[in-house]
Amino acid sequence: MVRIRTACATLALVGATVGVAAVPAGAAPAATRAAAQATACPTGWGSLPKTDTSGTLSPVRDIRTGRHDCFDRMVIDLPGAGSDVGYSVRYVDELHQDGSGRLIPVAGGAVLEVRVAAPAYDPETGAATYPGRVARPLPGVDLTGYRTFRDTRFAGSFEGETQIGLGVRARLPFRVLQLDGRVIVDVAHSWTGTS
Repeated sequence: MVRIRTACATLALVGATVGVAAVPAGAAPAATRAAAQATACPTGWGSLPKTDTSGTLSPVRDIRTGRHDCFDRMVIDLPGAGSDVGYSVRYVDELHQDGSGRLIPVAGGAVLEVRVAAPAYDPETGAATYPGRVARPLPGVDLTGYRTFRDTRFAGSFEGETQIGLGVRARLPFRVLQLDGRVIVDVAHSWTGTS
């Protein structure tokens, strides 16, 4: 009887060892791999308008974009402006140019109007500091491969404010950050907090 129990225990141990050895180390179930690869993203940004009423005389010099795991990013560069630059970012049904009221079509499921309290020209000379052309895509910005951004349009600079249209996939949460000489707009890839 002791021999039978010993033999069964030995067979069970050998079977368990063979079963573990037969599965390659990287062969975790697909659901487990997907969960391990998911990135936890910040939540709580919301989609309501965000504003700051500060101002600056430092003009806009560049507008660029970037892709991140959780969001797409637009950066408006204002060298010398410090970290307190006024802005207004909100979803709009249509983008209308300040002053003229001209409709500027922006592609995407939703449109963010981005206003920065800074001109795109030198206030003393009137010379352009940013090469954007009204109703045209932002120069040097290529949105190929972006998950959220779909289109950009320069709406111009009027009375010391620069206006930009940002077409996004859908009305998604966004945040606005102020860093030294920059205003940053991040638009999340989703509402769920995962990439």
